[in-house]
Amino acid sequence: MEIRLLGGLTVQVPARNVHLGTPKQQAVFAMLAVQPGQLVTLDDLVDEVWPDGPPRSAVANVRTYAANLRRTFEAFDSGRGAIVKQQTGYRLTLRPELIDVFSFEAERAAGREALIAGRPDRALELLGCAVARWQGTMLAGVPLGPVLSAHVVAAEEERLLAVELLADVQLRSGRDDLAIPLLRDVIARHPLREPAYVLLMRALYERGDHAGALVAYDDLRTRLTAELGVAPGLDLQALHRAIITVAPPQQPSAEITVPGRPRRPDLVDHLPRAVTDFVGREDVVSRLVAETRRVEERVPAVHIIDGMAGSGKTTLAVHLARQLSVGYPDAALFIDLCGHDEKNRVEPASALATLLRQLEVPAGHVPVEFDARVELWRRELADRRSVIVLDNAASSEQILPLLPTDPTTVVLVTSRRRLSHPSVGPSQTLPVLTTDEGVDLLALTVGRERVDAEPDAAVEVVRRCGHLPLAIRLAGARLAHRRGWRLADLAEQMAGATAALRHLAGEESTVTGAFAASYEPLPERTRRVFRFLGLYPGASFGSSAVAALTGLTLAEAREALDDLVDRNLVEDLDSTRYRLHDLLRQYSVELCSRTDSASDRRLGLAQLFDFTLEAALRAAETLEPGVTEFHVTRVPFGRPELIEGIGEPTADWLEAERADLVTMVLSALDSGFHEHSWRLARAFWRFLYIRGYFEDIIRTHRPALTAAEATGDIDAMALMNNYLASAYVRTGDNRAALSHLTRAVALARDSRDVLNTARYRANLAAVYWWSGNLTEAVAVGVECLRDYKGYGNVRVPMVLPNLGLALTSLGRYEEALRLHRLHLAWARTHSDEFHVLNALSHIGAVRLRMGDLPQAIRILRASLALRDRTGHRYAEAEVRNDLGIAYRGLGRLVEAQQQHEMARELSIGSGERHVEAAALNELGRTLLAQGRGGDAFERHREALRLATRIAHPYEQGRALAGLAEHFVRVDLVEARRHWERALAIFRRMGVPEHFEVERRLTKLGDRAVDAGR
Repeated sequence: MEIRLLGGLTVQVPARNVHLGTPKQQAVFAMLAVQPGQLVTLDDLVDEVWPDGPPRSAVANVRTYAANLRRTFEAFDSGRGAIVKQQTGYRLTLRPELIDVFSFEAERAAGREALIAGRPDRALELLGCAVARWQGTMLAGVPLGPVLSAHVVAAEEERLLAVELLADVQLRSGRDDLAIPLLRDVIARHPLREPAYVLLMRALYERGDHAGALVAYDDLRTRLTAELGVAPGLDLQALHRAIITVAPPQQPSAEITVPGRPRRPDLVDHLPRAVTDFVGREDVVSRLVAETRRVEERVPAVHIIDGMAGSGKTTLAVHLARQLSVGYPDAALFIDLCGHDEKNRVEPASALATLLRQLEVPAGHVPVEFDARVELWRRELADRRSVIVLDNAASSEQILPLLPTDPTTVVLVTSRRRLSHPSVGPSQTLPVLTTDEGVDLLALTVGRERVDAEPDAAVEVVRRCGHLPLAIRLAGARLAHRRGWRLADLAEQMAGATAALRHLAGEESTVTGAFAASYEPLPERTRRVFRFLGLYPGASFGSSAVAALTGLTLAEAREALDDLVDRNLVEDLDSTRYRLHDLLRQYSVELCSRTDSASDRRLGLAQLFDFTLEAALRAAETLEPGVTEFHVTRVPFGRPELIEGIGEPTADWLEAERADLVTMVLSALDSGFHEHSWRLARAFWRFLYIRGYFEDIIRTHRPALTAAEATGDIDAMALMNNYLASAYVRTGDNRAALSHLTRAVALARDSRDVLNTARYRANLAAVYWWSGNLTEAVAVGVECLRDYKGYGNVRVPMVLPNLGLALTSLGRYEEALRLHRLHLAWARTHSDEFHVLNALSHIGAVRLRMGDLPQAIRILRASLALRDRTGHRYAEAEVRNDLGIAYRGLGRLVEAQQQHEMARELSIGSGERHVEAAALNELGRTLLAQGRGGDAFERHREALRLATRIAHPYEQGRALAGLAEHFVRVDLVEARRHWERALAIFRRMGVPEHFEVERRLTKLGDRAVDAGR
């Protein structure tokens, strides 16, 4: 398999191209392809596919695109397992070398290394292969969002560098006939690219075409003046003067990074000793080296590396400086500016004196006047090719006087703050290590054999260290001196709210000390915000939540967050959401418990839970107007400006906050805020239900039930039991659903809540239906429907579909159709889109079973379209499964298979095991219709195992019947046995399928008689 991105997007397997679907689906695949092996989250994919604002159905659409792509790749042996679904997104597992852009990068890098090693012929070969891979613009024809656009721009820059390097090598080898067309093509596409003009002028001059070289220069000068208002760079001007005076062109050095001047014999090296166990960071190093090469002939290369304390900024800067010193051999300087220590901070004048002394300028020659000192510094650098590390900078103002003006120097600046100034450009924020990099670093400290002996424990230690290099080194050092400890012992001891920090200390270094150096200089209000962030239960937070937690105004909270982001104590995710690193959270918790009183901490949590509950209730009102307030009494919220700060809460807000809201319910219970816990769970329920997040309902409503029980509120206890049952029935745990629902009915009766007693009894019909007790389901449904006038018709929408489903299963289609139409009429009258799409699904299912396939397809597709428009994903898997049955009935077997497979994947994602069993059975029947009996047998066998495990008798019977269809061709005894077991189930349930099984058994008996004759 080969994936091509350079010149469009194609995937090739032997003898054919793979169809990647719609443009948006191609964009999803492109996101995976440019990041092979990395998890690409659903949020990243949504932001990429809809950069101007996603529709409500964006997440569901992305899942559909991903499911289609996975199915497409599974069809090929080389593509099986290529796209892996993980909890929060997807990952492309193919090796990078199968993707042309990564092969290009590898060949380009190898070509440069070959040239440095003095092997120009090998460099020509590799660079030629790299350049030849480009067949046009990267990802041409694919809709590009911000991430893909950035990859395309970066790759195009790498291509230009490769072309220019290839042309340079060709010129060195006397092949100007090859270099000139290559360079003219670059200039035609990029008419302001000065490095290409330098090479072209040199090529023309060396072949004797002085006039052509001068014309090229005049052409560039005219363009630069007209479009940018600047003159050509110094290299071009020097080459132009040489041509005018008919001087011989300067011969390049054999080392491409070193111009004509030989290496100084008096090397000055003041860099600290490089660590021996430097690992990872290849992408950052490659990017900074490439940026240096891009600008080094025109301006000084200045790189600012920022990051949180302990992230390895200095280690990276020294490592990179050592690499770059090959091309900058005259001086390697280093100074710690102590930017995080106000008392010992190095002022620019003192820094200049130190750096000049490092350059061996005599002390008596260092000027007293600051301006003269700056001038001497820059004059000294102009005569050297140097690399300088300015460590721990406090601000742009501190480093500006230290920056050179001539393109002979590389400056690497590290800082715990984000520095931004027009003269220095944007910072490169250093992320924490990946898991693999962290494990490699740990192995270098404690020994590879210990890590290989306990790989899972090693990963856990790295995770407990927050993937922070300083923390991993300290943890490794602690373990290295304790040979009797296992990695698992250390991981276990590091568990807990603040336990890890106690184990991350050495003789002269601690993670806590590193954090304190960033925390202590903060203003008191900002320090308090940082401490209280440790109380926040979720993974990420917005400014409104921080304002609620701390009691600050929204403006004050935003100002404090900006300060914390600038100092790399808080990570800015997207300008509206923020996150604390795990170890910084532990540090925050420790500080808060030591500094702030218990009453202040409890007040902060109360304010946070009040705000969160108010926002969730407002969002819930958009999904079920009037219903939530009926269950949860609203308490006036005194800070409306915080709600305004997040915009009007909607289902999209609930989607974005889903993980944190789940955590909030648990945290409220643990903190003793029982009312907040169960109320928040109730406010959250409808959203989780219509989006198919049934596992989240269980995760929130089980603790919420405990919270309700702690309050002694019978109505709340009944509510939580009812909604727990809604999730258990959808995930196939009918026994738990029946238990909770029966408890809800009893509690409602005890409190004389007539209306909710009726609601919960109506829900019992659904549980009986899923459990296969169809007669009981109909009896309960009819009883509820008969008595609806006594309870008020607010209960009618739930009675109608539940009873209709049971009647459909019993083959009473006309009665079922009548009820589902009443449900649809009610939903339209009340403008309830959720009930409209639900009623359409049920009507389509009845039409399907009545044999009206075209009409069924039309209605089912209308239901899916409404789901796409509204973002409601409830029962989508069932609708797609029914749609597949209809397609199969019309002989459209490929489309049928696609729908069944999509239904299966959706049901797995939502945890709906009964729907997964149904999808497996229908997929088996479709595969059998395609003549794939062996595959059909396996699907029915999977369905039988699953249906048996969840006690779903109907799908058990259908799986047995499907297996019998296989055995009838190979073993009549086994076929009879399976049909007889299926018949017993169908007769007990009273479903019409028993007629078909009886007919097959009769036919099987006739075959046996004929065989006996």
